[in-house]
Amino acid sequence: MSDAPRINPSILAADFADMRAELARIGGADFVHVDVMDNHFVPNLTFGPQMVERIQATSPVPLDVHLMIDDPDRWAPGYAELGAASVTFHLEAANEPVALARRLRAIGARAGIAVKPMTPVESLFDILDDVDQILVMTVEPGFGGQSFMPETMPKLRRLSDEARRRGSSVWLQVDGGISPDTIAQAADAGADTFVAGSAVFGADDPDRAIAALRKLAAAHTH
Repeated sequence: MSDAPRINPSILAADFADMRAELARIGGADFVHVDVMDNHFVPNLTFGPQMVERIQATSPVPLDVHLMIDDPDRWAPGYAELGAASVTFHLEAANEPVALARRLRAIGARAGIAVKPMTPVESLFDILDDVDQILVMTVEPGFGGQSFMPETMPKLRRLSDEARRRGSSVWLQVDGGISPDTIAQAADAGADTFVAGSAVFGADDPDRAIAALRKLAAAHTH
């Protein structure tokens, strides 16, 4: 994987009726972002392991699974066992986040921890080496198509500064309202991995949109 900014299109914005064709349109992506919601942790229901397994079988790029679910300690390892390249769970939902991250890594997935917009990031500083990715939500999790929250940028910057201070190689991901109008702000604050939904799948040429987003992010990466 190169050091170039990573663009992970979110299939929440794809046409579910023809997922195979939609996935074929994003061959230039780094990962495909798969949101799993349980209608408990967030007020929305998407899909579970069976759908993720089908996406895994047809996707031209690796899966970046984002679990917006209760009890990830119990359920997250199953997604790693399905072959997802990256599995991210929420700090707010996990009972033993470090133990869970280590278990995901042991299975062979990259381990990620996500935080909601209002959740402080300081508690993550001491566990940077235990995770491969931290996802700073730039909208309230649960629905696609929401507006980017610039007020989340200061904590992303604090996280980025701390990771740099400690020499950490953790990836810093943002998800929510990422578009050509907002990606520069997030890159400037330290993000290197970007989830984009409608900005990619809503484009006539998704791969061209991916390349354009990557170029914009690279121009603002420190």
